[in-house]
Amino acid sequence: MRKPRIHRRVRASATATAAALVTFAVPGCSAASDEARAPATPESSTTAAAPTDAAPPPPAPTPTQTYPLSTAPRTIPAVREHVPARGPGWKPAADARVVVAQGDAAALSDEAQLLAGELGLTYGDSAAPRAGDVELSLEGAGKPESYTLTVKDGTVRIKGPDEAGVFYGTRTLKQAVKSAGSAPEGTVNDAPAKPQRGLNLDIARKHFTPDWIEDRLREMADLKLNQLGLHFSDDQAFRIQSDTHPEIVSNPHLTKEQVRGITALAARLHITVVPEIDSPGHLGALLRAHPDLQLRDVQGRAVKGAVDISNPAAAKLVDELLREYQPLFPGGAWHLGADEYQALVYRDPQASFPQLARAAQQRYGPSARVQDLATGWLDDRADTVRPSGKALKAWNDGFFAGGVTSAAKDIQVEYWTGKEIGARPPLEYLREGRKLVNLNDEYLYYVLGEPNQFTYPTGRRIYEEWTPLVLRGTTAVPASYGNQVLGGRLAVWADLSGAQTQAQVADGIRLPLAALSQKVWDARTPQLPWSGFQALADRL
Repeated sequence: MRKPRIHRRVRASATATAAALVTFAVPGCSAASDEARAPATPESSTTAAAPTDAAPPPPAPTPTQTYPLSTAPRTIPAVREHVPARGPGWKPAADARVVVAQGDAAALSDEAQLLAGELGLTYGDSAAPRAGDVELSLEGAGKPESYTLTVKDGTVRIKGPDEAGVFYGTRTLKQAVKSAGSAPEGTVNDAPAKPQRGLNLDIARKHFTPDWIEDRLREMADLKLNQLGLHFSDDQAFRIQSDTHPEIVSNPHLTKEQVRGITALAARLHITVVPEIDSPGHLGALLRAHPDLQLRDVQGRAVKGAVDISNPAAAKLVDELLREYQPLFPGGAWHLGADEYQALVYRDPQASFPQLARAAQQRYGPSARVQDLATGWLDDRADTVRPSGKALKAWNDGFFAGGVTSAAKDIQVEYWTGKEIGARPPLEYLREGRKLVNLNDEYLYYVLGEPNQFTYPTGRRIYEEWTPLVLRGTTAVPASYGNQVLGGRLAVWADLSGAQTQAQVADGIRLPLAALSQKVWDARTPQLPWSGFQALADRL
């Protein structure tokens, strides 16, 4: 489609203006038209009509079509910048293709084939683009996950500095077509505000099928979310096949082959799967098979879900599991857990657990306490995983102040609560220079059955009130700490696993997940009111 002509006003004489008007009205000169303008003579005024085989008069002129300036595509999350232009935009046509720039086929063929299938187009490999096509390419040295999408001359070009950025450009195109039937003329320049954006899923307390998990991955990908946390070990169950310790595995569970299918799909959708074997608490399923590792207080009473961290056999077993599962999860992050170790909720852990107090003093000196031994446990597990190169994570109530030792500085704080005994406000972690990920239980905790005063989060509340800086309760930390807040995840916890079916969970988290995606992609106040955002989410 040719770009519309732009008519400029110029100074001209009345004669020139009249001539121009005549030219517009009579687009072509011919002998017949010259004769029509010649002075009439008496003879010519009485001449008979022209022969019947004379050429028909030229058609009336058609003015060049003009277009209004385009507006930004309607997507979730909204694009951060759209440079408008005049033109018809782009819509899928029967003969259109998705092609990849020369040299980029190995990197971008998955993205191209997926988009072609979604839009009903042909995958053209590395053919030269033609009018109506979509071309993907790796270009430039921009921000990670950024992209540029240009609609011009009936063609779409999506480029980015990495595969993830190009992929997100295809998500924008897909949503634009879905919401309006076409992509608007102009250029989108887009990039996420936060590097970590996603969903945390408790598959330990409730078994979720592989198909259900894969459906969530596809939903996340369209929302430009890039992280799926899998909490697969807890007091209730251990949900992934183990070859080193099959005795701890619950039924039903995911086989390793099923997990490989999940991680393979996630990789194609540019989502990192972050596994979590929570320890030294939340290990009830493991302890049922290994009761000798159970933590007991000074009176011999078992402490729910807690292993005795003074027993080297407990560390050995957990490390064997960590090593077994690292190759199964090729993504770049690992969650070490570390929350709610029940020994530390006692009024006097040293008196209640003398074996832990002795072990702490033997390792860290006479002033060491049980919390120091718990910190040592976290650091030791980090040492087990760190050679893999994965980023390390732990829950905020696994980090303690005032001890003789401290958690390794490279462990990211997954901040979920300020309600636990000994839990500290987020500013304390930020002032230490630590990096935080937001899983604020006030807004982002979807707890099945709503126990312990939890209520299901709403998309509206997240959309209108929450930002990544709101780490605890409803109060934001100062914006100066923004770079230390890496993003956020919506968390599904299956405390009362039978309270909802898989379908109900999927429906319940749909709008909260969409709202989260908007707030972690763009830090600015959304332009759409909630009613408009909800309507768009329903349409998409």
